[in-house]
Amino acid sequence: MRDRDDEEEEDIFDSVVNLEGSHLQQGFDDGFRDGVAAGKEEGREVGLKTGFELGEEIGFYRGCCDVWKAAIEKDANAFFSARAQRNVRQFDEQLISYPLLNPQDERLQDLVDTIRAKFRAIMSMLSIHLDYEGYPKPNLTDDASF
Repeated sequence: MRDRDDEEEEDIFDSVVNLEGSHLQQGFDDGFRDGVAAGKEEGREVGLKTGFELGEEIGFYRGCCDVWKAAIEKDANAFFSARAQRNVRQFDEQLISYPLLNPQDERLQDLVDTIRAKFRAIMSMLSIHLDYEGYPKPNLTDDASF
């Protein structure tokens, strides 16, 4: 009979000892579940922002290319050498082949790097200094009133 009382006392203390562990596990599970949900939302926001910035940059290059093509059509030999004209055509082809509607394409970063390099090469050929600086960001130091 003594053994049964000892077992009952141990069972009571086991639940107290395991209480901290069970609360720790429950807290971990709740935090993990909440973290997954928050991570998906944050990932979506970062993806939208990054995609917008990349689309804006490609749009800038597209605009420059369209202006150069219009200038070439107007008077091909006025400002553009044959080499520059060839590079503008290649640049146009790169922009056309860029998969804007396929963000899962694994070649995106390589294609953007190639487009950027071609843009710099054309700028150099035309002796123009023009950089893509992105969408203007608000200057927090001017607006801060601490």
